Amino acid sequence: MKLNIAILPGDGIGPEVMEQGVAVMNAVAARFGHEFEYHEAICGAHAIDEVGDPFPDATFQVCMDADAVLFAAVGDPRFDNNPTIKVRPETGLLAMRKKLGLYANVRPVETFDCLLHMSPLKEHLIKGADFVVIRELTGGMYFGEKYQDNDKAYDTDIYTRPEIERILKVGFECARSRRHHLTVVDKANVLASSRLWRQIAKEMEPQYPDVTTDYMFIDNAAMRVLTEPRFFDVIVTENTFGDILTDETSCITGSMGLQPSSSLGEHTPLFEPVHGSWPQAAGKNLANPIAQILSAAMLLEHFGLKAEGKCIRDAVTASLDANVRTPEIQVEGGKHYGTSEVGQWIVDYIKG
Repeated sequence: MKLNIAILPGDGIGPEVMEQGVAVMNAVAARFGHEFEYHEAICGAHAIDEVGDPFPDATFQVCMDADAVLFAAVGDPRFDNNPTIKVRPETGLLAMRKKLGLYANVRPVETFDCLLHMSPLKEHLIKGADFVVIRELTGGMYFGEKYQDNDKAYDTDIYTRPEIERILKVGFECARSRRHHLTVVDKANVLASSRLWRQIAKEMEPQYPDVTTDYMFIDNAAMRVLTEPRFFDVIVTENTFGDILTDETSCITGSMGLQPSSSLGEHTPLFEPVHGSWPQAAGKNLANPIAQILSAAMLLEHFGLKAEGKCIRDAVTASLDANVRTPEIQVEGGKHYGTSEVGQWIVDYIKG
């Protein structure tokens, strides 16, 4: 198969983990006889410095012309503590999602047996946890009408029926392909927007009689994700709740450096690790590349390359079992492996 892939390294540790993700893609291409063509483009703080726009038109065009986007991370502390700055790296992230129509963020949550001890949660709670969080990505407060002055500010949490229907469809169909259990997370006891979510989900339930559907308020869901993670199969929720919930799930895996994701919608699909840009570690060969590498696996699986995706997953599991790990998940007294060393080990394993 030939694939045209847009590469967006972004900021901070982004370029370092991206280098390893591409190296793994190349190893898979060589082993399975595929051809992957890469087109790199700027985004985030890097793009602001270069052209004054965190998601410039040229980058958008590269993404639109590609079969898929492999993205790393954006963010820079220069922009974090000044509320008067109008153009931020994260503004480009929202623009990218909106322009590419990426309304469904899919984040799998899985545990590695050899890393159960890294979680702050008790092992008997998380062992065998395997669920997917589907977050609506282009609506809600992040995109609703906003206002701020010195004395008042508001963000409008607005959703329309078509927006809700299409993300719920993703949730129901994902559940149908897994263990046939969907949990709709909302705050319908307080928020009108959540009541519309629940109303529409109830209307759609009869279309999926093979899926068991339940409903949970976000505060209860936030607790049960940590106390009963094995209860869940597929969670679907709105933008703000999904943002918080998916970061919370890193407590289950033991590190955000292990979690990949995909963002799907109207145009080019995008695949990215869930961690941020961690600018303090940039250039220090400390960042865990596994989430980026597993994002590459999700990219390949999206195009039906199941064996190729499994090959990457097997290599990642083997690296963890062999204690080839970056410092934040290394066993006490274990050998130090940096970003590039972990990536190279996985590449070598794939090559055989």
